Amino acid sequence: MPHQTSPISASSMKSPNNLKAKRPIANFHPSIWKDHFLSLSSEATKIDVEVEEQAKQLKGEVKKMLIISNRNPFKILNLVDSIQRLNVSYHFENEIDQILEQIYANYREFTNIDGNDDLYTISLLFRLLRQQGYKIPCDIFTKFVESNGKFKESLAENARAILSLYEAAHMRVHGEDVLEEALDFSVKHLKNIISNSSPIFVAEVTSALKYPLRKAIPRMKAREYIPIYEEDPSHSKTLLTFSKLDFNILQKLHQKELIEVIRWWKDLKVETNFSFARDRIVECYLWTLGVYFEPQFSVGRKLLTKVTAISSILDDIYDAYGTFEELQVLTPAIQRWDRSMVNVLPEYMKPFYIAMLDLYKEISKEIDKDESSLHVHIAKEEIKKLAESYFEEAKWLSKNYKPNFKEHMELALYTTGYSLLISISLLVMGNMVTNDVLQWVSRRPKIIEGSTIICRLMDDIVSHKFEQEREHVASAVECYIEQYGCSEEEACVELHKQVVDAWKDVNEACLHPIAVPMPILMRTVNFSRVMNVIYSDEDGYTNSNGKTKFIIESLLVNSVPC
Repeated sequence: MPHQTSPISASSMKSPNNLKAKRPIANFHPSIWKDHFLSLSSEATKIDVEVEEQAKQLKGEVKKMLIISNRNPFKILNLVDSIQRLNVSYHFENEIDQILEQIYANYREFTNIDGNDDLYTISLLFRLLRQQGYKIPCDIFTKFVESNGKFKESLAENARAILSLYEAAHMRVHGEDVLEEALDFSVKHLKNIISNSSPIFVAEVTSALKYPLRKAIPRMKAREYIPIYEEDPSHSKTLLTFSKLDFNILQKLHQKELIEVIRWWKDLKVETNFSFARDRIVECYLWTLGVYFEPQFSVGRKLLTKVTAISSILDDIYDAYGTFEELQVLTPAIQRWDRSMVNVLPEYMKPFYIAMLDLYKEISKEIDKDESSLHVHIAKEEIKKLAESYFEEAKWLSKNYKPNFKEHMELALYTTGYSLLISISLLVMGNMVTNDVLQWVSRRPKIIEGSTIICRLMDDIVSHKFEQEREHVASAVECYIEQYGCSEEEACVELHKQVVDAWKDVNEACLHPIAVPMPILMRTVNFSRVMNVIYSDEDGYTNSNGKTKFIIESLLVNSVPC
């Protein structure tokens, strides 16, 4: 827990805005989107009534397919998998819940199947049930393992089964050695498969090796899967057409939300008021879209995007512009949470402080909760903790202090901002977010700690070199190298292992009995997924003109051809 900051002193309250001060400016590239989304006409984002009606009709037909296919366990598994991968399962949650509950009650029957597809089917069964929170044991894979603990090499002849095994292995928790072996075995053979398969399957495997289903943004994977599913000879035209229409209908809703958020951003005059900060409002919206895409969370997406963007400016004030003397004024002002404190702040901090207070008033209004309610109180406390944590890092930097790895991580898990963003994401989830759930969040349960570890380490691994080009606090990588006397490469390998372990903690928290309802747990899972995608091989938030641009184009610019 970060130390409390000292109260504002008389001298610090008069602290001038010293524009000539030495600042750790990062020179972030400007927004690559300019006014692209604002230039969209209202007609372009209008949802066609006939298209909506067609989608509604097709939805009813898919629901009938689920009922009919339920008579055939093998057929229903593939149908549920396709529905989930096409990102339309939110329409059929009750039906899928009932189907998988029934399959779990009889899953041992599947372990007796033989033939070429049994590894494929059992792997699919395992993944679908684990995703649903069922603690299906991993011993169902032992029939595929030799006495030496290795998977049978003959299994490699079925490429689709190997891919299914690979995806299943990412649902593993601690101590599941057979799934560790399954991952090694499947990765080895999938890499071989790439060299001699059809282009469409090569694309599917390549994407899976980079972003397995468990660790990918579902909507991004759906955009990839639609053409793959279309090439499958056994695909359902009804389901395919429905998924395309649904994708495009949601895309128009998302575009409208993004335009509204961009207008709010423009009103803040970010380019002039915060020219030192990352102008990444579109990327912030993508982040939120990865957390929840469903139409009922429209308000939540807008609020969470705004909090993410405000947090990003706060990060850059502490990390890439503010002097230590200025931060000594800002930090206690945030703790006070009082509009009158704007008078003691340097000029460039004033619009930020006002925007932050106004945003929390907006949150209170939108969720219909008083500002003194536990919901809003916890959200405020999280941003206060974030500011305190940033200030602790600023203290380390001012003293040129390099903490050991454990000390660094204790503080750095707060500076991710993930505790703040997770708590904000839950505020709009309705009656399921009780005071008990909010207390659970504030206790930093293992799933949230796991998500913050994933966030912190993946960020530091890809961004530490850029950060160290200027005056900057030591990252997890530097602290690990310093403490253990290893190379940068060795440090990154070890930190990657800790990310893998954190994913096991996340997976374990999602198995019954669960502490809170599954939709709440899935918000944290989705935050971890976004981090895995955006920071897998680069800082795709700060440097957003590469893969992040491609993802945004595929989800928010280009519709699916129907």
